[in-house]
Amino acid sequence: MINREQLQMCTLPELLNRSVIKFGERRCQWFKVAPGSTETASLTYAEVGMKVRDLAAGLLSLGIKKQDRAAIMAYNCPQWLWSDFAILGSGAVTVTIYPSFSVREMSYIVNNSGSRFIFVKDQTGVEKVHSALSEMTTLEKVIVMEDHCPLPDHPAFIHLSQLQQMGRVYMHKNPYCYEKACDEIKIWDMASIIYTSGTTGDPKGAVHTHSSFMYATNADNNMWTRNDCMLGEYDVLLSFLPLSHTYERQCGQMQSVCLGETIAYAESPQTVVGDLQLFKPSWFCSVPRIFERIYMALRDAASATPEGKAAFEKAMDIGIRAVDYVSDEEGFIDMGLDVNMVDLLPDELKAEYQWADQAVFSKARYILGPNYKMAFSASAGLPPSLCKSLMAMGVRVCEGYGLTETMNAVNFSNLKAVLPGSMGPTNYYAEEKIAEDGELLVRGPMLFQGYFNNPQATAEAFDEDGFFHTGDIAVTVHNSKLGVDYYKIIDRKKSIMVLDTGKNVPRAKVEGKFSTARYVEQICAVADERKYVGAIVVPKFEVVIPLLKAKGVAFDESKIVSVGEGMAKIIVQVGDDLAGSPELRVLIDEDIAEANIELENYESIKKYIISNRRFLEPLEEVTPTLKLKSRVILKNFAAQVEEMYK
Repeated sequence: MINREQLQMCTLPELLNRSVIKFGERRCQWFKVAPGSTETASLTYAEVGMKVRDLAAGLLSLGIKKQDRAAIMAYNCPQWLWSDFAILGSGAVTVTIYPSFSVREMSYIVNNSGSRFIFVKDQTGVEKVHSALSEMTTLEKVIVMEDHCPLPDHPAFIHLSQLQQMGRVYMHKNPYCYEKACDEIKIWDMASIIYTSGTTGDPKGAVHTHSSFMYATNADNNMWTRNDCMLGEYDVLLSFLPLSHTYERQCGQMQSVCLGETIAYAESPQTVVGDLQLFKPSWFCSVPRIFERIYMALRDAASATPEGKAAFEKAMDIGIRAVDYVSDEEGFIDMGLDVNMVDLLPDELKAEYQWADQAVFSKARYILGPNYKMAFSASAGLPPSLCKSLMAMGVRVCEGYGLTETMNAVNFSNLKAVLPGSMGPTNYYAEEKIAEDGELLVRGPMLFQGYFNNPQATAEAFDEDGFFHTGDIAVTVHNSKLGVDYYKIIDRKKSIMVLDTGKNVPRAKVEGKFSTARYVEQICAVADERKYVGAIVVPKFEVVIPLLKAKGVAFDESKIVSVGEGMAKIIVQVGDDLAGSPELRVLIDEDIAEANIELENYESIKKYIISNRRFLEPLEEVTPTLKLKSRVILKNFAAQVEEMYK
C-alpha cells in the first residue's frame, strides 16, 4: 500500500523536529563504540533531538545570527548530524568541508564562505585548523566533537560537550530560543553551501535552500513509491559516503530522518563489507567504485578454491544468460522486489540458474546481509557489465544521476524496468533537454541558487531560460512500454579525449571496462593529441603480491607501504622492482586484453605503464567521492607518459 504521509514541504529543522515527536522512542543512530570494535551503541530520535536543541542554543549563546555560516569538517559520525541540524536550527547555513582537504583548500572555503564557526572531529582536524587559524579571519570558534581530544591553549577551541552545556544554560535563561529560531526560517532561506571538488581551480560553493533539499527528498520518496519499496522506521541505512557531499547527506541522512529510519555509521568506506555484516542494513547510497569492491568481495568469497573459482565463473555465465533472457526487446529488465527471476526462465535455463543461485549467488548475497533490499548508485555511471553481473546475482541496484548543483538525482532508474548503463527517466520535479552539442541541461526547483560570492560562474552556469549546464554529454533511449525516455551519460564534456586523427574517445567508456578487472585497481587513460590510447595502470597490490610470491618472484618487501589498520588497511605503494616485473605485466596484460575486446580498435589500449603507487587523494589525484582527477594524474605522471609514447 502506498503511503504518502512522508511527502512534505518544510524547512530542515521542521523535518527533524517532526520526526523527533513522531518517532521519539525509535532508534535514530547506530554506531560502533570504537574503531575496529563489533560492540555498538545507539541513540533514539528523542535523544538526538535533545542534543540538537542544546547545541543550537549553544550557537545562539555565541551570537550566531540567521544566515551566518558555520562549517563542518569531519568524517561520518553521529556528531555530524547533531552539528548539521544545530547549525540549521539556529537559522544559520551549514558549510561542508571534506576532512581530506588540504589546509589550503580548507582555508579557502572558510574564508570564501565567511564561516564564523567550524566543527571538527578529532586531533587531525584540530591540528589542521590550528595551523591556519591566523589566516581564517572570520573564524571565531573551533568546536571539537571528541571529548578526549586535547585542545590547544587558545580560547577559540572548545569541546562539543561544552557547547552543549552552554546551550542548556542559555535555554534556561531564554525559553523557547530554539523554537523561535526555527520559526524564523523560511524554505527559501539558504540552508547549505557545498563546495564542489572540481578538477581545476578553486572549488565553487553551490548554494542550496531548505526548499531544494526538500524537493530532492520528496523526489526520493516518490522513487521509493514507484519501485514498490516503502521504507520506514524499521529500516536501516548504512552511511559511509562522505556527508560533506550532497549525495550521502540528502539521499541518506535527510531521507532517513524524514522516514524515521535508523542511520548506521560505517567505520570507513574501506570497512563496508564487514560493516554490512554487522549492521545488516536495508539499503545504502554508493558509487561505482564501492560496488566494484563489493563485487570483488562477492567473487573472492566464492572463489577461495580452484573448484570455487570454476563454479563462480560457470554461475556467472548462467546468470548473464538468464538476465539476457528476461530482458525485453528494448533491453529493459524487470528487477522489481516482487519478481523472482527464476520464475521467468525456460525449464533448462531455470534448472541451471537454480543451481547457480544455490551454489554461488545465495552465498554472495549473504555478504550484503539478510535485510538488504536495494542500493543507490550515483556520482558516476555504473558500467553496464557490472550492473548485469549484480543483477545476475539477484542484487538490486537503483542507478541515478545528479550533481552537487542539482541536489542529487534528477534521474532515477525504475526497478521494474532497468536498462544497464542508463541513469533512468527524469524525476517528477525536473525538466531535462539535450543541447545541440549533446550537453544535458536541467531545470527545476531542486537546483542551486548560484555559486556563493561568484556571480560570473553563476551566470555562466545557466542559460536565459533557467536551464543549468551540467557539463555532461548525454543520449536518450526510449522505453516504449512506459512511454518515457531514459538518459545515458556518455562522459563529461571535458573528459572526451581526442586522438591526433580527430577520433573522439570517451574516457569513461575506456576506464569503465576495468570495473570488474581481476588485477587492475585504478586506470587513467591517455589519448589527447596522441596516435593511440595509452594508460597508467595501478595494480591490485593485495591481489597480485600473493600471486607473485607463489610464482617465486623476488622483490623488496621493505618497499611496501600500507595505510590503515585491520579491514581498512590497504597497500598504497610498492618498490619499482615489483612494479616492473615481467610476471606482473603478464597479469595486467590479461585485463587489458579482455577490456580491449569490448572497445573499438581506435579506443583500445595499445601501450600502458604500471605505477608503483595508487592514485591518492592527498595528492589531489582522487576526489573524496573516489572519482579520478585525470588532469592531475597526467600532470604527476607526465615524464612516464612521454617515455611511453617515444
